[in-house]
Amino acid sequence: MMRLLDSTRSGHHKFCSLLTALVVATVSFVHTVASADEVREAAAIWVYCSAAAEQSLDLLYLDTATGRLSKQYRRATPGEPGALTVSPDRRFLFASMRSTGRLCSFRIDPGTGRPDPISVVEAGADPAQISVDHTGRFLLTAFYVAAKVTVHSIGPNGELSQRPLQTIDTARNAHAIVPDAGNRFVYVPHTGPNLIFQFSFDARSGQLTPLTPDRLQRPPQTGPRHLAWHPMQPIAYINNEQGSSVTAYEQRPTGELRAGATERSLPTDFSGSNSTAEIQIHPSGRFLYVANRGHDSLAVLQLDKSGRELKFIACEPTEPTPRSFHIDATGRFLLAAGESSGRLQVFRIDEHTGRLQSVSVQPIGPRLWWVLTVPPASNSTTAP
Repeated sequence: MMRLLDSTRSGHHKFCSLLTALVVATVSFVHTVASADEVREAAAIWVYCSAAAEQSLDLLYLDTATGRLSKQYRRATPGEPGALTVSPDRRFLFASMRSTGRLCSFRIDPGTGRPDPISVVEAGADPAQISVDHTGRFLLTAFYVAAKVTVHSIGPNGELSQRPLQTIDTARNAHAIVPDAGNRFVYVPHTGPNLIFQFSFDARSGQLTPLTPDRLQRPPQTGPRHLAWHPMQPIAYINNEQGSSVTAYEQRPTGELRAGATERSLPTDFSGSNSTAEIQIHPSGRFLYVANRGHDSLAVLQLDKSGRELKFIACEPTEPTPRSFHIDATGRFLLAAGESSGRLQVFRIDEHTGRLQSVSVQPIGPRLWWVLTVPPASNSTTAP
């Protein structure tokens, strides 16, 4: 367990399992008070990390003036946490437990960002990624081992429904599930069978309906993994895990994706083994970033004004095995999680070139799987 500065152990909290067995998991947290010079009023971004080996969810503050991180809380979780996402109003945080097949919801304290447990439900084997639809009423989940997708309802207080509203069998290695900007369609890349499943989405009922065709077949050894949407154009970018590349897909008015340009994520002189992990687009729509595991870098790609053309710019070195990274809402910082090192690296983004400058590195814990930045819901973030 990671040692937190000036930490004190508070009382245990209970997660209430909503499955038929009504399993109750005891959850505790450690609270650390940051000094005034570490967290400045109205100058911090909340950062949540999944430390899988230690089965904990960590909260840090990112000082937007210095790029330094300060640890705030550690919350024990009922399993190894993986994917994280937040509701559109930033009131609730959601996490998948990949080792136990559970989904969890937390209330975010509006003053401090502390995640307080609300619910945990049994869901299925290895939930790889989760998304909240744009209304904030439904949690969408893709299951890597269970080979399915589910839709759970989210109650007004952040509680997840005991059972999914809908379960659809897809294929093995479902790795992401992402709605489009209009909240009308949902896409699910699958790395193993090289498939992208396509659904229409009813935001009133939460129902998914397969499109025609219901899937897009990609070439062997492509491995479509994660998806990012252009902020202004109906274009999706999906990184290829085995292909070490990213492909742009134009979305048709009827929802189907049409493959366009593909660009590499590695230097031409690299000959070692590599697989991509995460993909993120800069809020400006000018730059795209892809994580390389093996080369241990973040690829920087430049997009043209249409968003259809991609150009490889450079690879920026990272902590070993960059599984997850996230760009903050201002577009000023990128935070990359080193799975092998257990360290979180902060980069400052050059707004003109998209290149990255390493600012600071913070130890978190072994098998650092996920990082998520969240703008504070209140006007200021102060040390609790």
